[in-house]
Amino acid sequence: MIVDHIGIVVKSIEKSIEYWVNIFGYKQMTEIVINTRQKVKVVFLSKENSLLVKLIEPTDETSPVFRTAKKGGGLHHLGFRCKDINEEIPRLKDLGLRVITNPQPGEAFENNQIAFLLGNQALNIELIDTDKKARIINYNG
Repeated sequence: MIVDHIGIVVKSIEKSIEYWVNIFGYKQMTEIVINTRQKVKVVFLSKENSLLVKLIEPTDETSPVFRTAKKGGGLHHLGFRCKDINEEIPRLKDLGLRVITNPQPGEAFENNQIAFLLGNQALNIELIDTDKKARIINYNG
């Protein structure tokens, strides 16, 4: 597995894009995508020779990240890419990780499967088996 991205919960995705562009020199890589299952808006940012950043804003009060955003946001998860999500989940479960969200289509990943697991140190892990990102925009990142 390799780290694909870091996920950060934010209050305002638009303001946070501007912040990451101005402060850290990232560029917007994708359009904002609504994930209806997780009830969030997400966008990927990129920077040459750096990890991708996924900003996550809740769409309403029933979103799993609503309370985190209300408190100011922060680091939500590490996204790991593997060869096959359906083979990797049983292996990780055998090693003691707990499945939080079973595999389901992820709109931000062109509906390829995503899953969330909880590891040691309360590490929230998003597991994916694709490098596809939905709605990539024309950028030089």
